[in-house]
This record gives sequence, C-alpha cells and structure tokens, in this order.
Amino acid sequence: MTVTIREIAKALGADCAGETGLVVLRAAEPARAGPDDLALAMDKSYGAALLEGQARAAVLWDGADWQAMGLKAAIFVNRPRFAMAGITAEFDQPPEIAAGIHPSAHVDASAIIGRNVSVGPLTVIAARARIGDNARILSQVTIAEDAVIGPDALLYSGVRIGSRVQIGARFIAHYNAVVGSDGFSFVTPEPSAAEQARRDFKTSGKVKKQAYHRIASTASVLIGDDVELGAASTIDKGTIADTKIGSGSKIDNHVQIGHNVRIGAHCLLCAHAAIAGSSVLGDRVILGGQAGVGDHLVLGDDVIAAGATAILSNVPAGRVMMGYPAMKMEQNIAAYKALRRLPRLVAKFEALQKQVASLMKKP
Repeated sequence: MTVTIREIAKALGADCAGETGLVVLRAAEPARAGPDDLALAMDKSYGAALLEGQARAAVLWDGADWQAMGLKAAIFVNRPRFAMAGITAEFDQPPEIAAGIHPSAHVDASAIIGRNVSVGPLTVIAARARIGDNARILSQVTIAEDAVIGPDALLYSGVRIGSRVQIGARFIAHYNAVVGSDGFSFVTPEPSAAEQARRDFKTSGKVKKQAYHRIASTASVLIGDDVELGAASTIDKGTIADTKIGSGSKIDNHVQIGHNVRIGAHCLLCAHAAIAGSSVLGDRVILGGQAGVGDHLVLGDDVIAAGATAILSNVPAGRVMMGYPAMKMEQNIAAYKALRRLPRLVAKFEALQKQVASLMKKP
C-alpha cells in the first residue's frame, strides 16, 4: 500500500502541512517508525518518542510544532481514536481472493449469485441460496439452503451460514463464525428439578428420572446491514420467531447469542459475552467481555454492562451495570469497597466483644 499525506488528510477530513505529496507505506509507532512510515503521535505524550524514530511524516495533535520535531510533513487531528479508523482504513489489506468461482467450490444450480462475486476453494453454496453483488467468500465456507446474503459481504474461511438465514448489506463474518445453529432448547415430560428450582428457589429433593426432548428451531436468523461477527462466535436460530440482530451492531470473538434473542441497532458485544434465549437488547447496548444476560430479560437502550457482569433481571434504559449479580456501577463499587473493609470491621468487632465480656465479669 502506498498513499500520500494529502490523501490521508483528505480521507480524515483533517488539516495537513509540509510536503503533502510525500508517500508513506504503513502506519507505525513513533519510536519504531522508519523514513517511509507514518508515525502516529496523536497525543503530546508521544512527542518525545518521535525523536527516537526516523519518521519524516506523522499524525499529530492540533497545534503541534511539527517543524521543531524535524518532520517534513504532518497531519493534525483532534480525536485520535476516531482518526485511527480512517488511518487504518487507508492501509488496510483485505484478504486476497481470486475473482470468480473457484473450480473446487460447489454452487447449486438453483443458487442465485450476484455480480462480481468471488468464491474460494471448497466452499459450498446450497440450493436456492442468494448471494448479493460484490460478495467475497473465502475458502471452506458453507452457505445452506435458502440463505440470503446481501451485497458487499466478506465471509472468512470456515464461516457457516445456516438454512433460511437472511443477512443485510456489508456483512463481515470472521473465521469459523456460525450463523443459524440450532437453539439449545430441551424439555422433560414433567416439570424438571431446574424448573422447580426456578419457581420455588429449591427442589423437593426427589429427582424423577426422565429424558430431555429436543425443541426444534423452526425459525431462523435475521441480520441487518453493516453487522460484523467475530471469529468463532455463534448466533442460534429462533424456535418460532427469528433471532434478530440490528443494523450496525458489532460482535466480538467467542460470543454466544441464544435462540429468539433480539438485539437492537449499533450494539457492541465484547468477547465471551453470552445472551440467553428470548432476551431483548435495545439500541446501542454495550456488553463488556464475559458479560452475561439471563434468559427472557429486557435491557433498554444505551445500557452498558462492565466486563464479567451477570445480568439476572431487567435493566432500564441508560443504566451502567457491574458485578455479580449486576447492580448499578456506583453501587457495586461501593459494595466492593465495603467488602474489602470487612476483615478490619470483624477484627474491631471481636476486640469490642472481648472488652464487653471483660467488663461484664467485673463486680
């Protein structure tokens, strides 16, 4: 990849100065940047590191004295993290895949393939599947019967798309992601110990021996536009109604989304988050890593759950949650501080007990 300072600045909507026609090959940390690199020193704290490297051009904070740093060109940004999205997009190298359908791929005669679609080796596209224009499908991907994938999709190797799944435009699924696996739903002929415990918070102690019967997933999965699904993440089909993922939502690696779940638009689900069946998440919900949501719950718009939070009840819109079980973040922090003080409080209490006992012995 080669790009000029002027082109990067234009893509960012940012100001630039110096030799703006200077070509750079990659982005780099300031101290490790070579003469053909674009050093990323977007905060004053990185200014000194520029002197350790050999960069001729850098992305700097607003108002930086780029000439005093010995640079030949500079770009100025006021929101570094957002600028990173544009900078990395300029240097991004998408996976290589040959145009057209690889000879070893199997595409059913009834499948509908859009224009400019690339299909990699050993991929299987089943009956009546529909693939939108400009889709890029890498090796060993499986797309089941009647699945619909919108235009400009990118499916990495090992992705599995189940039957009747419907996906919008610009979908990205990373290695070994699964959309449309069956939901984990089983039932016993008579109420089980788990059902009794949920109802009464205890069991009778007498567990009847009975087999589990599978509840089939007769619905599928609906995914909106601009959704990204991380490696080895799974989205289960619905039982009767479809599992739904709203447009713009981003799902990290190793995330589990259960059957019948409905997720709103522009949600962020970090690694190892899990959402049990039939729960509903509003728009812009954020789940930190390893956060869990119990079944049949409702989280309002703009709820944020810190990492490893266990949500066991409904959460109103806009609330920030933390802990196990989940509570308001400020309450959880206060409770944790109190918990750390418990040993000292117990020691003081025991000392007071001894004093009282000693006083009671005196005549």
